[in-house]
Amino acid sequence: MKTARIFTGIFLAIAFVMGAASCSSDQEYRVLNGMLHTPYTVKYEATESYDGEIRDLLQAYYHSINPFDSTSIISRVNRNEDVVTDSIFQSVFAVATQVAQSTDGALDVTCTPLINLWGFGFANDSAAITQATIDSILTIVGYEKVHIDSAGYVRKDDPRIQLNFSALGDGCSCDLIGHLLESHGVKNYLIEVGGEVRSCGVNAQGKGWRIGIVTPEDDPEGINNDLQAIVALQGTHGLATSGNYRNFHEKDGHKYGHTINPKTGYPAEQDVLSATVIAPSCMVADAYATAIMVTGREKAAELARLHPEIAYYLIYSLPDGTMATEYSASFEPFLQQ
Repeated sequence: MKTARIFTGIFLAIAFVMGAASCSSDQEYRVLNGMLHTPYTVKYEATESYDGEIRDLLQAYYHSINPFDSTSIISRVNRNEDVVTDSIFQSVFAVATQVAQSTDGALDVTCTPLINLWGFGFANDSAAITQATIDSILTIVGYEKVHIDSAGYVRKDDPRIQLNFSALGDGCSCDLIGHLLESHGVKNYLIEVGGEVRSCGVNAQGKGWRIGIVTPEDDPEGINNDLQAIVALQGTHGLATSGNYRNFHEKDGHKYGHTINPKTGYPAEQDVLSATVIAPSCMVADAYATAIMVTGREKAAELARLHPEIAYYLIYSLPDGTMATEYSASFEPFLQQ
């Protein structure tokens, strides 16, 4: 989770390389900029404004799964209050469970106590980080230990289980806005929330939306905007990037990234510096990007083979400290020179 942001860590530079930010008024492209837990931008072609509906939708999303809001549904679930979950909560939970199952638990929304322990969560645990502490927490971590019943209530195997949808939150908000715009017949739009992207159709110049993937360098302030690659999105796609290079701690000379391995209880230590995923929905892309940061490159290739609906682009470190890239065959058509 990036500093001063609620939902985890997508470090994608949005580069409107072909001037998509300069929308032609006669094409009626509209631009909505705002700030929730993170900046967001919505560009869409329509004959009327839907800005008010978008803002209302973001507030509903925020109240559903924002752990910093003490009155939100997820906060009440974490306090074991009897609260009926809404459709937003249920859709995020369903995707999280699906991706957890397909990645052998690499994505796990119950590892909140571990995230807090390592100082990356919505509550920093004051306990010392010892193997005994981690082992104790791991007994209440596991996506299979929680479910939503037919009445919409969250049921936990252990009341100490806590949920955090940080790995899917921004992707969820992009999809919600996209569905809203599509319900009004909007065919061309680009939605960016905290670096996550959902796109449909083309930009104001009639070309695919062009997005830049930032070169992963230690950059806690988010200043670096050097691009490693540019992708063009045309049609309906979700795109998300996960990485540890802007959100990490250093302790005793060792750098710990914010992505926690739910199996070990420790920050994931793969050679992958950033993982970009394109999928039919932004929430799915968001979830798989986080999971790949845990599983590494070999598992990414297996996931793409088993789930042809996702495409990935990885930037990873070599033993000599230089960077290299690797991507699935399905990602190649999106790459631009």
